[in-house]
Amino acid sequence: MGSARLSTDPLEIRWLGSVEYQDTFDLQHRLATERADGVLDHDVLLLLEHPAVYTAGRRTEDADRPTDGSPVIDVDRGGKLTWHGPGQLVAYPIVALAHPVDVVDYVRRLEEAMIMVTHQLGLDTYRVDGRSGVWVLGDGVRQDRKIGAIGIRVARGVALHGIAVNCDPDLSAFTSIIPCGIPDAGAGSLTVELGRSVTVADVHPLLGQAISDALDGTLEVTEHRPPPVETPQIVAADGTGVGLIQ
Repeated sequence: MGSARLSTDPLEIRWLGSVEYQDTFDLQHRLATERADGVLDHDVLLLLEHPAVYTAGRRTEDADRPTDGSPVIDVDRGGKLTWHGPGQLVAYPIVALAHPVDVVDYVRRLEEAMIMVTHQLGLDTYRVDGRSGVWVLGDGVRQDRKIGAIGIRVARGVALHGIAVNCDPDLSAFTSIIPCGIPDAGAGSLTVELGRSVTVADVHPLLGQAISDALDGTLEVTEHRPPPVETPQIVAADGTGVGLIQ
């Protein structure tokens, strides 16, 4: 498995702390333009938290927007509506992609990085067909919960925007929206699912390394599909015509 990046130089990882969404939106676009123009000669990964904000990707519909009148920033990434805020680790890789550009492969590598980190922390997560991101599976009582979300943009061969991992956010922020436009699923966090405190500070070194490894191809993309659901077998009792479920 080769690299998804055009450059062979190391990925520069920058930890920015807590930054307003609009400030990093502007920074991403400036860096992406510089990368496409050759002014910036290497790829950059921005790791940060945002103060609480809702952002709407290009597929957001009116029904997806907050029901409590909260303001929303419309942005140029893919996907629908989501929330960013304290306790959520956000990663924005500004990366010149290898030729030919394969957006699906790039997305799967970012998902792989998130899955790797959750596994390192002791939580099994999966890909779910037809749904982007990284998931904890429902159990018949609880819905599937999204732990890691993804929404990207590729322009002039350079990727921007990225992923968000819920470490220990206030999940009530998701209750006034349909997260990512998926009505039959919810949002989860590493802290809630693992039953112990998992902070952004705990996760950001792991995620930075995992993204670097996934993009460079040293972390191989695998399926991580949900395990098959066992269906009961029906066995006919001898001579009775009555089926017994085992």
